[in-house]
Amino acid sequence: MEKREISFSPPDITDLEIAEVIRTLKSGWITTGPRTKLFEKKIAAYCGTGRAAALNSATACLEASLRLLGIGRDDEVIVPTYTYTASVSPVCHVGAKPVMVDVAPGAYEMDYDAMEHAITEKTKAIIPVDLGGVICDYEKIFEIIERKKALFSPSNKLQEAIGRIVVIADSAHAFGAKKLIGGSWKRCGAIADFTSFSFHAVKNLTTAEGGALTWRKIEGIEDEWIYRQLMLLSLHGQSKDALAKNRTGAWEYDILFPGYKWNMTDVMGAIGLKQLERYPDILKKRCRIIETYDKAFRPLGIQVRKHFDKGQASSGHLYLMRIPGIGETERNRIISLMAEEGVASNVHYKPLPMLTAYKELGFDMKDYPNAYRQYENEITLPLHTCLKNEDIEYIITKVVEVIRRVGELDHAV
Repeated sequence: MEKREISFSPPDITDLEIAEVIRTLKSGWITTGPRTKLFEKKIAAYCGTGRAAALNSATACLEASLRLLGIGRDDEVIVPTYTYTASVSPVCHVGAKPVMVDVAPGAYEMDYDAMEHAITEKTKAIIPVDLGGVICDYEKIFEIIERKKALFSPSNKLQEAIGRIVVIADSAHAFGAKKLIGGSWKRCGAIADFTSFSFHAVKNLTTAEGGALTWRKIEGIEDEWIYRQLMLLSLHGQSKDALAKNRTGAWEYDILFPGYKWNMTDVMGAIGLKQLERYPDILKKRCRIIETYDKAFRPLGIQVRKHFDKGQASSGHLYLMRIPGIGETERNRIISLMAEEGVASNVHYKPLPMLTAYKELGFDMKDYPNAYRQYENEITLPLHTCLKNEDIEYIITKVVEVIRRVGELDHAV
């Protein structure tokens, strides 16, 4: 078989996006403006929420939600161990204490029993991660939160309106995913209290960089008020954005508090608008690739992330597979051999307690054995809409060949 060169996750950009960016550049408005605002409306409509706020990253969205909620010093936020640092660093940014919970045995989601035991009177939020595009068990999470409601002590009016621990979903991978909840299908973005999405270059839907925050209706709190606070947070606390200031004679503004610089630009929004038009087909192609991989790998005893069943439709962002019976050394050798064959693969993720930043905060990997067992034999294969059928066949062939060369799974492969 002739050698191919297959990238891990290149952006899927077509002439549609390019033409819209050119129109934007020629329009004379390239920072936050009409295209960003239209993109927000379309995201909200797609997710089934009242409003959405487009910012410059999912990390900014997570931090904005924490700051909006007034979460900070002396507060605790429960987070998973098996995720990327961006799920947890915003907790550190606001001065709150991250409380890490191990995954359940053989799973990528938090151990919900352990999560329940981690809740204290200081717990203000939980950040579940929809890893790979698979939506977490939010029904279970909300059930636990309701049981622990008596421990919750609100420290401001927004927390009081919610009346319990807040669920802030890190759905950086899961834009477009759906789950059957309470007998009806709900799209990611309308399930958790707040949901952050990423539109980074490697994501299913990209704006080059960027993200969006959606939220469910909160009794007694207007969506417009929440949106207004997010806009203030995202642009220095300035009382008027550039679009409003640009109106003739409307230069005057005030700074209501020292805010941040998290706004999305119209150039980014232009890309997102065209990506969103194409998104149904993007999701369908990802689904087909996953089905092809599953059909090839499951009979071999390779453990794969389940993306689709009767009550779940993933966004198909990552194809995570685990090779039973191997450790880090063998896993890394497989990745190196795949690279020699021209196939770029990856690992999602190195558990946070293995990283210097979190070791220095006192976290120890020995306390999270399930996360380590998930990590030590996990390999993520290319899963993107630039893959051709021949690329997919090549990847499957090389995975089988390389595993045989390493000498693992001889009984199955």
